[in-house]
Amino acid sequence: MKTNYKNKIVSLLLGLGSLMSVAYAGNIKVGATPVPAAEILEFAKPLLAKQGVNMTVQSFTDYITPDIALNDKTLDATMHQHKPFLDKINKDRKLNLISIAPIYVVPLGFYSKKYSSLESIPNGATIAIPNDPTNYSRALILLHDNGVITLKDPNNLDSKESDIIKNPKNFVFKTVDAATLPRVLEGVDAAVINANYALQAKMSVKKSFFHENEKSVYTNVLAARPNNHNSQDIQKLKEVLLSKEVADFILKKYNGEILPVGASGAK
Repeated sequence: MKTNYKNKIVSLLLGLGSLMSVAYAGNIKVGATPVPAAEILEFAKPLLAKQGVNMTVQSFTDYITPDIALNDKTLDATMHQHKPFLDKINKDRKLNLISIAPIYVVPLGFYSKKYSSLESIPNGATIAIPNDPTNYSRALILLHDNGVITLKDPNNLDSKESDIIKNPKNFVFKTVDAATLPRVLEGVDAAVINANYALQAKMSVKKSFFHENEKSVYTNVLAARPNNHNSQDIQKLKEVLLSKEVADFILKKYNGEILPVGASGAK
């Protein structure tokens, strides 16, 4: 009888321990831009909860504020930027944030609402491009890769307008905030737009004149700080984001316009 009683007590304690582990699960707050990052994180939230981690997703409309918040420990991680942008903001703002893993590619594309083909864009046309340093250079490299301009060194991720050695149609480049590019498109001849902002504006990457592919070096990453990047909660989030479930969600949700790096995604 005593043995059975002890066994019941042990079972009860184990059960309470299991409940306690769920009740006192890890809690993390992750910053992201609304589309696609926040949507991907919201899908991942219940998958992460099954591993005992509760995640809060906070949306931002720009690229810089989330990193400042992460550095200030207001956030535990971010997922809104590619590695070159992270490297640049670390240098410019004297931050020390770390890339945990590449998660997905948000292709940069070349769009116009005034013209139906690249060839029909006239000489002297105004082309809007992102004003943040890395996406500014990235836009110029995309235009070089597709024969619109010629850069001195297309492998230079810090390329500037002064590095253009050929501009056959004398295009004029106008730099604007990346988030406003879909709206600005109405008032210019064409624009180079990040797919996340294009998708928010109901614009299909497949309708652009040309765009980046899955081999782009500008893969969006999960980022954290040196003092928390190896934490169990962050590592569990990384595993979930690289899972087949999340990769399949990205491919289906965005119809192949956003490319996952995880299982069954872009390699």
